[in-house]
Amino acid sequence: MKFSKEEKALWLENWRVSGKSVWAYARENGLVPQTFSRWTKAVSEANQSLVEVPLKLIPPVQVAQEMLIEKAGVKIRIPLDLNVSGLSAVMEGLRNLLW
Repeated sequence: MKFSKEEKALWLENWRVSGKSVWAYARENGLVPQTFSRWTKAVSEANQSLVEVPLKLIPPVQVAQEMLIEKAGVKIRIPLDLNVSGLSAVMEGLRNLLW
């Protein structure tokens, strides 16, 4: 399966904040561990020239835990930590419900 740069970036960011190992995260989310490991190495190599800012200098940011979709009086809350199969099921349900 091919992923766009944006999709890879989303996977990598979700992995980074998960605190899980590369292999555990890949297996839990239906990704090929060897491929996901290559993605993390490529990003690591690209980021070697970046300067890291200590966290204590960065003000805390409120991060949304869910996405809200409203249409025709119906409110649907979707957790942002869904894996790919869960998101696929939500999208299929939305297609059937709203269109």
